[in-house]
Amino acid sequence: MSLGTTPNAGKVVIIDTSCANLSSLKFGIERLGYAVEVSDKADVIQSADKVFLPGVGAAGAAMEIINDKGIPQIVRELKQPVLGICLGMQLMTEFSAEGNVDCLGLIPGTVNPIQAENLRLPHMGWNTLSVISDHPLFDGITKDDYFYFVHSLCVAPSNYTLAQCDYGQAFSASLCNGNFMGVQFHPERSGKSGARVIQNFLEMKA
Repeated sequence: MSLGTTPNAGKVVIIDTSCANLSSLKFGIERLGYAVEVSDKADVIQSADKVFLPGVGAAGAAMEIINDKGIPQIVRELKQPVLGICLGMQLMTEFSAEGNVDCLGLIPGTVNPIQAENLRLPHMGWNTLSVISDHPLFDGITKDDYFYFVHSLCVAPSNYTLAQCDYGQAFSASLCNGNFMGVQFHPERSGKSGARVIQNFLEMKA
């Protein structure tokens, strides 16, 4: 069995975006018993059965990094399931007001500052989901499950929203457009609930 391959999930690859805590996600996947490879090489990413697109920080700086690596062209051509995490999900949309930058254009939507009223920003800590769609990514997840968020910008709910959360306003906690999915929260830091989402993604049929 080759590196990054497990019997149920196939070959699992985390894209090395150089703008994320890759170790945390890698350990989270490995804790579930899956092998995973971290790479920014086109052939490795293209040959994967499941792909993670992580990201933290500012959208403008992140897009500059991944553009330099040629990652947008690679990701846009992927047909297998791809899961963006936190900033990774935001980068899947069309545009971010953070730096006024064009994103990957994989999922319709724009990223804007959270209208948090008198609530503290960034939205940091544990929160439940107010709306959960019937989708394999959220199999077994209920409104009683808590997830860990760290963000100051968000995507408004739309027809592409799989799950919503409320913090001053309703926002997309998860998005999906075909094989491209994203979660605003950090599943690798969300205990058993987050582990379930990761496992659901890894066990998803292409």
